[in-house]
Amino acid sequence: MKKELKDKSDQIETSAVEDHDGILCIRGGGKKRAWNGIHYKQGMCAQNVGSTQLSCNVATIPPGGTAYAHIHDGFDLMLYILEGNVRHAFGPGLKQVLDNKAGDFIYIKPGVPHEVYNLSDTDPVVAFVARAAADEWDRIIPYDREEG
Repeated sequence: MKKELKDKSDQIETSAVEDHDGILCIRGGGKKRAWNGIHYKQGMCAQNVGSTQLSCNVATIPPGGTAYAHIHDGFDLMLYILEGNVRHAFGPGLKQVLDNKAGDFIYIKPGVPHEVYNLSDTDPVVAFVARAAADEWDRIIPYDREEG
């Protein structure tokens, strides 16, 4: 059975956006949202600032948490780990493993299946996330390690 990736709290808040005639900002990162086992500061995307090719936010994986297996369909993703230790299980069947820690940059190519784990049971993982997709999560596909 495939897991549904979207949570109920994925609504975009537009009232927090300040438009200064071409430079837009959200003070303090906007409201918090949840999706696929990860907590996010809202950040910026097409829905709230009108971006056409980019979205970004700050993601937190709670202690012991998992971002369930998925694929980014046709867009690049880059992360910078601000706090914590994270493991990516990736590739066909999620058989490869890569650990990263605070200070690491990570690039995930489009189409690479991966699942993300917080390696700590006491501390969160916090990462800055940038996507070459203005729609944030609309082109993320659940991945079933059994079916591939």
